[in-house]
Amino acid sequence: MHFAQLPQVEAAAVPADGFLLDVREDDEWAAGHVEGALHIPMGQVVARFGELTESVGEGHRVHVMCRVGGRSAQVTQYLVAQGLDAVNVDGGMLAWEAAGRPMVGREGTADGAFVL
Repeated sequence: MHFAQLPQVEAAAVPADGFLLDVREDDEWAAGHVEGALHIPMGQVVARFGELTESVGEGHRVHVMCRVGGRSAQVTQYLVAQGLDAVNVDGGMLAWEAAGRPMVGREGTADGAFVL
């Protein structure tokens, strides 16, 4: 069986106004996340699919991320199979932080004290 290559994008290449779906668990989200991202833990994506499609809007790309890219790859594969334009953020939050992209910490401020 042959699978099509999973669509991926580097963290540095995600548009500033791009739609982000964070599929990490609640404790990971609380430790730090991208401001404006939609948070739906991986285990809830199927049940909350309608919420996702409502949030992203017609014709917009979904940039899916987790901590390093494994869970988000699985979710991206599911979303693509459902007909959405979805891409995996390669390297996840670790790559996002390494690229110097903005994040919100535990206190809700964009500080440098992001903890994974």
